[in-house]
Amino acid sequence: MATSAIGPGFLTQTAAFTAQLGASFGFAILLSVLFDLGAQLNIWRVLTVSGRRAQDVANDVVPGLGHALAFLVVLGGLAFNVGNVAGAGLGLNVVFGVDVRAGAALSALLAIAIFLVKEVGRAMDRFTVALGFVMVALAGYVAIASAPPVGEAVLRSVVPERIAPLSIVTIVGGTVGGYITFAGAHRLLDAGVTGPGALRHVTQSATSAIVIASLMRVVLFLGALGVVSQGLALDPQNPPASVFRHAAGEAGFRVFGVVMWSAAITSVVGSAYTSVSFLRGLLPRVDERWARLVIAFIVVSTLIFVTVGRPVKVLILVGALNGLILPLSLGTMLVAAHRQSVVGAYRHPAALTVGGALVTLAMAWLSVQTLIHEVPAFLK
Repeated sequence: MATSAIGPGFLTQTAAFTAQLGASFGFAILLSVLFDLGAQLNIWRVLTVSGRRAQDVANDVVPGLGHALAFLVVLGGLAFNVGNVAGAGLGLNVVFGVDVRAGAALSALLAIAIFLVKEVGRAMDRFTVALGFVMVALAGYVAIASAPPVGEAVLRSVVPERIAPLSIVTIVGGTVGGYITFAGAHRLLDAGVTGPGALRHVTQSATSAIVIASLMRVVLFLGALGVVSQGLALDPQNPPASVFRHAAGEAGFRVFGVVMWSAAITSVVGSAYTSVSFLRGLLPRVDERWARLVIAFIVVSTLIFVTVGRPVKVLILVGALNGLILPLSLGTMLVAAHRQSVVGAYRHPAALTVGGALVTLAMAWLSVQTLIHEVPAFLK
């Protein structure tokens, strides 16, 4: 779940919103951590106690709701995958200077090969894990080298000068929205981690995933804030890459491109695989056409990006779209948490129910504000 969250959209959103909001973006990060925990702890506990996938649980709550949820998750996954393809194109643009759309198309072809050839996929996973450590180390170096105003960041995280609903909806959606949080819960189910006896492990896993993703977000935020506070402008065509270039020079810029591409290319496969998995059990003959559907998912994602372009806006808006799905998915799981037909004799903690309900209501309100006021202005 953490590696699904930390992708090209994650990097671009953090840099772009830091450039827009400055130290006040820290407030959005702090709020998102609380929202992320409230959402993920509820969803993972309900699914693992029930031992059933999200679409099946939703259908038990309201007949047909699971189909609607699956449709929205697949739609959000498709949008997220468009962002992943865009990130892969941006990564190749940084490393080789190739056109972003051409790089996206080449990356999509490689993603299909990774999916079809398991040996290549395993090698790519090891390669990405190694580069992931490089990314963390480089992000930490950037956060130190850019000398961010830490005191102001701490202050504005509690007393912001400006609040942008789009930033909150986007980064919450990019961490636990859409398919991402369900991917982690479904992986636990596939591993046989089910029932009330597994709750301690589930809680620890859900919390550690949020902590890892949030720590990386804070480090990137501080690095970008240090650059912005020096009066340096970020490249609107690739904000996170310019953060690394300003703080770590040309070498850091190139390494960032390789890491961003690696994270994006594996996310293309993971997003397609997980999104299509939501159709399992809901549509006939999905298992027989599994590989074809995943490949089609990647192809459609690439065609949308090549047609639409505007990679930075795509990477930000896909997080917002996944954030819009969260009120429905989390609200459904909260109802299921108190359905004996779903969880049996298990009693869901009242504190988690209240916290989850507050997150659901807050995200619903923020989503409406974002749709009405901020998305139209952002698209101009």
